[in-house]
Amino acid sequence: MLSIFFILLIVFCGIIFLYNRFVQLDHMVKEAWSDVNVQLKRRYSLISDLVEIVKGYMKYESNTLKKIVSARQAAIRQNTPTQKENSENQISENLKHIFAVAEQYPDLKSNEKFKELATNLSEIENALQIARRYYNATVRNYNIALHSFPSNTIAICMNLKDKNYFEITDFETKNIKVKLHEK
Repeated sequence: MLSIFFILLIVFCGIIFLYNRFVQLDHMVKEAWSDVNVQLKRRYSLISDLVEIVKGYMKYESNTLKKIVSARQAAIRQNTPTQKENSENQISENLKHIFAVAEQYPDLKSNEKFKELATNLSEIENALQIARRYYNATVRNYNIALHSFPSNTIAICMNLKDKNYFEITDFETKNIKVKLHEK
């Protein structure tokens, strides 16, 4: 009788441990997503300033500026990694295009405010990459626990689902074709 009690106690403690582990992992994922959002908000703020400075120089690139502003506005309205991915990819692609086009405008390239924004944006992109990696690592740990035995039995009882990774396409490997044309 005493051995049955100890077995039940161990099982009960195991269930509590696994439940608390999922709570901890869920909070780590939420915290990591919050860190990603902080970097994205910093990025959005700099994009507004960058667009304002670039407007005066890149008269023939208004379409690129409109695209980046539109993608920024769409990204701000979205909350989950899955929702943000497309907008963030558009932002990254258009930012790379803006910096490639800026090479054709010596006055813009030498503008102190532009250089400062470019440096800050580069730092934010690095911080965003770190935050995204941490977020994806916490999602990986959560999903592994979700599918591992015996924690998967608790996950089923709690009706837990996989968390999605946040993946932004790396545009660094793509060449940007710069076409300066008048409208």
